[in-house]
Amino acid sequence: MHSRVEEAEKILDKQFDVLDHGFVRLVDYMGSDDRIVQSARVSYGEGTKTYRQDKGLINYLLRNDHTSPFEQVVFTFHLKMPIFVARQWVRHRMGRMNEISGRYSVMKDECYIPDKDHIALQSEDNKQGRKDEAVDSATAEKIQNMLKAEQDRIFSNYHELLDMGIAREISRIDLPLSLYTEFYWQMDLHNLVHFLALRMDGHAQYEIRAYANVIFDIVKVVCPIAAEAFENHKLNGISLSGKERDAVKKILNGEGNPLSGRDLEIFLAKLK
Repeated sequence: MHSRVEEAEKILDKQFDVLDHGFVRLVDYMGSDDRIVQSARVSYGEGTKTYRQDKGLINYLLRNDHTSPFEQVVFTFHLKMPIFVARQWVRHRMGRMNEISGRYSVMKDECYIPDKDHIALQSEDNKQGRKDEAVDSATAEKIQNMLKAEQDRIFSNYHELLDMGIAREISRIDLPLSLYTEFYWQMDLHNLVHFLALRMDGHAQYEIRAYANVIFDIVKVVCPIAAEAFENHKLNGISLSGKERDAVKKILNGEGNPLSGRDLEIFLAKLK
């Protein structure tokens, strides 16, 4: 049975803006919640049932990592983002991607400059991230001006090289990581859920989280039951080690928390 979601049809090709020049567009989708339950029940010849039964089945499948039925749902997105975000994106190797090429096209003079609220010092306890607090307004403005001046200089050189007749594949080589790129990206729901769990997490870089949040809003339109199950069991759920599981049992039995030191810190952090 072909899956058609009326609310999803309304947002096909609609542009959802992200950052200063980026966007997310849903180009196409195949399947929805009904495709998941049809796939899961095919082994004994049954498809969709009542909403309550289908919801219960999808929650069971997601909670217990029965992932193959979710692979039956496929999304195709058109994305525009800074290159440094795209380089994080391609680490998720189960997606199919076709990107604009600077060998064939003259790249647009569009680079990312972060808002003042997202310019911060290096975190002291997170080697790969920034502090939660932004720098003061004057410092942020100075940094924005520095980035803009450098981007303008690089693009001036880029166009001078093109005007000289230098090949596009050579002219492009000094373009910055802040340059915007575009690509089509296709991924099934199983792998998309894994992508979202990692990239919506508070430890992910702000810029990629901004895109992941918009994509999840789109997933909620196409697969509302699966999206709700993902929020409950994966996004807002936690996994416990064997030691942590035993600690929870003792706490529930009124024996107190046996964890201490670093083990206790990690356990409490999961509960935040």
